[in-house]
Amino acid sequence: MSEQRIGIGVIGLGWMGQAHSRSYLRIPTLFPERAFDPVLVSCADSDPNRRATAIDGFGFAQASDDWRPVVDHPDVDVVVVTAPNMLHEELCVAAALAGKHVFCEKPVGGTPEQTVRVAGAVRRAGVISGVGYNYRWVPLVLHARELIAAGRLGEITNYRGRFFTMYGSDPLGVLSWRFVQDQGGYGVSSDILSHVVDLATVLAGPITRVLGTSETFIRERPLPQPGGTHYARGRVGDPTGVVTNEDYAGALVVFANGARGTFECSRSIIGPESQMAFDVYGTRGAIGWNLEQLNELQVCLTDDDGRAPRGYTTVYGGDRYPFHGHFVPGDANGIGFEDIVTIEDFAFLTSVAKREPFQPGLEEAVDYVSFQAAWLRSCTSGHWEDVVRLEEEM
Repeated sequence: MSEQRIGIGVIGLGWMGQAHSRSYLRIPTLFPERAFDPVLVSCADSDPNRRATAIDGFGFAQASDDWRPVVDHPDVDVVVVTAPNMLHEELCVAAALAGKHVFCEKPVGGTPEQTVRVAGAVRRAGVISGVGYNYRWVPLVLHARELIAAGRLGEITNYRGRFFTMYGSDPLGVLSWRFVQDQGGYGVSSDILSHVVDLATVLAGPITRVLGTSETFIRERPLPQPGGTHYARGRVGDPTGVVTNEDYAGALVVFANGARGTFECSRSIIGPESQMAFDVYGTRGAIGWNLEQLNELQVCLTDDDGRAPRGYTTVYGGDRYPFHGHFVPGDANGIGFEDIVTIEDFAFLTSVAKREPFQPGLEEAVDYVSFQAAWLRSCTSGHWEDVVRLEEEM
């Protein structure tokens, strides 16, 4: 056991709350070089079954239906916020004011203004923050970033980013909080476009201008029943309610380095299951990656004479790439989604143990919502809009 103990509090034990909790339990078995030991201290969730799971399944010392015991617990060093989007501001600010380090799943709030206020509170509190842009931590994405940084693609000229998913494609899928702006904030521009834009800025640099468009294709959904889940399905003839945020987001963008790009996101498309993907094109090569083939990177590089091969080469994940060997040895032995979350959590807790800033944190979340605010303006104006970094109104 390492010398430093880091007490963990989790608010919201849904899918991502459980994924992070499993990560903390796995870290000691996967990262012997760690400088810390995570300890599950306190959990909050409104569902009594989840609270029981927190104690009996995950080993949390306590669980409550109120988030305040998590924030106030003297043994909690890090508060992990995985509650519904519109609750993020209150929870993150309270944790920061209590002197806790904060890890928040994206989006940090349902609106750009909420995210900026949270970032300001965290900055003033002097605590370390992390945000769940987890696709940064895919080993082959880290490799792609290294190829670009080393100049292997030459000058970046074009970028294509997209996140197509079917989770909202069923018209009988219930009107959960994700489809209501007052409860979940904006739609795909908060939910999944943030992942697309975050990776674009990591791989291709800052974005200066945007031309945006949006649409809601399924305008009404069955009202949810008590005790149901986000994935519950209504029946024909059930009472319905109005969807108040967007199903689709599209954008043309200009990067600071002069590259041009396109972004698309949809939650109601038919076909792609979870196509979080990018293609980067440069003067000497191109790369492409798709979450649906998590352990494959498509690479096309010119030779010393500047000639390109006829097609892409598939590069398979393996222990030669960052972090991959902590999970499985060799080449083409794949890792999965929750392994990426574990890498993310290990990196964040390493920063906490060293008392060093972490990226991506709240400042990177403000980078995204500054883009989102310009995109929203463009959707209304129908014109190109400049991306201007948002500042907190004091």
